[in-house]
Amino acid sequence: MSNTKVENGAASTEEFSIKAIIAPLLAVIVGMIMVILDSTVVNVAIPKLVDYFNTDLKIIQWTVTGYTLALSAVIPLAGWMTDKFGAKKIFLFTITFFTLGSVLCAFAQSPMQLIIFRIIQGLGGGMVAPIGMAMVFKLAPPEKRGAIMGVLGVPMLLAPALGPVLSGWLVEYVSWHWIFLINLPIGIIALIVGVKFLPKSEKQEAPHLDIIGMIIAPIAFSMLAYGVSEGGSDWTSTSAITGLAVGGIALLVFIFVELSQKQPLLELRVFRSSDFTRGIVLAWLAQVALFGSMILVPLYLQQLRGYTALETGVILLPQALASGIFMPIGGRLFDKVGARPLAFTGLGIISAGLFLLSQVDVDTSLAMIIVCLFMMGAGMGLTMMPVNTHVLNAAPRHLVSRVTPLTTAAQQVVVSFAVAGLTGYLTSHVDSHMKDVAHGISPVAAASAGFSDTFFLAACLAVAGFVFSMFLRKPKVQPTEETDSKEKQDPTISMNVH
Repeated sequence: MSNTKVENGAASTEEFSIKAIIAPLLAVIVGMIMVILDSTVVNVAIPKLVDYFNTDLKIIQWTVTGYTLALSAVIPLAGWMTDKFGAKKIFLFTITFFTLGSVLCAFAQSPMQLIIFRIIQGLGGGMVAPIGMAMVFKLAPPEKRGAIMGVLGVPMLLAPALGPVLSGWLVEYVSWHWIFLINLPIGIIALIVGVKFLPKSEKQEAPHLDIIGMIIAPIAFSMLAYGVSEGGSDWTSTSAITGLAVGGIALLVFIFVELSQKQPLLELRVFRSSDFTRGIVLAWLAQVALFGSMILVPLYLQQLRGYTALETGVILLPQALASGIFMPIGGRLFDKVGARPLAFTGLGIISAGLFLLSQVDVDTSLAMIIVCLFMMGAGMGLTMMPVNTHVLNAAPRHLVSRVTPLTTAAQQVVVSFAVAGLTGYLTSHVDSHMKDVAHGISPVAAASAGFSDTFFLAACLAVAGFVFSMFLRKPKVQPTEETDSKEKQDPTISMNVH
């Protein structure tokens, strides 16, 4: 009888990994593409929105800031909502909420309406990625997990690069309304596929709602995001200092509260795993270098080289293509060699690409820039999903639904700091080099020198990740069903064994 079970298990694993995973994976990917695209398309349309509503840039920027704040605020709720109502039900609800917000944005009649409707979008979109990743991770057989998570990671890197191209084309040749309306058919497709193919998820035993954590977490993450957003313009401004101070204090209180709860909103005890902590720190270093520099390249191309938004989006395509090519390769190799060799190689390529970009000036050939972008895309593809999968593997299996909101929320804050920090660094160094204009240096050359300095800083951050990747190791313990059962009774078990 045991042999029959083994054979049936092997057969079911093969059928599951090849056939049954495809449709659920497609539902998650479509939903994630829609949400991630919307994080980038509005940036290109901002000048058009300023003219259309006859307002100023400071007000329209809140369409981006409000969306980010809403994303950050709801991410910590994803784990509890999943346990309480089931992953499938919440995933479909968030897709519906996001699609509704998109349609409302398209019909906004004033800047204030657009800001409010963007917040509605963010409230729906914030939980799509963490819930979707957790569902796919649990569905994937352990021996296929790296390859499947690699496929899931493609939209996470393709969408930010393709977003400016799509937005530039729609704004230039159709109407800004369609950067939101396009989400309606995508959302409907995601709902139909999700309803039909996403498996019914088991509800956890109704946990006690961590009311204190639920109140403090949105305050901490949203105020930190607000402070960083304001700090991008002036770190000494009252709004930036207030946001960071309130957010920082709330974060410390939140950490204390969560560590004292038996069923916390975010499971911070997972940091007791040294393998998890190493992986998440490496992910943060990579995200700072990668996503911080991703905002610099479009600025360089448009402000210094004079390319339009659509042309800039097209130039960025090689980076997206390289990510799409190397992401599945990284996933498959992860199953064989683990995260360390891939992170080491990927961050090495990223570091080289950023160091080459640090040599750019106004006369740098476009071919050279495209080569650097391709290198960065290839490095991203090899690095990001293996590291993310390593982080999930290092966490106890039953805590995966709690770990993905934790890592996603942290990424929002880390990326916000990266973008604001590198933008502020760029501004200060451009201003510094502008002082040399009086000595015969052209303003364009001075601005180019500021970009070079900032790309060099990003390269140094990538090198730090490259060095840190040497300390990764394969998680020692892979939790079995028996271990999972014990961990549910005592979550500290798996932390202690690492």
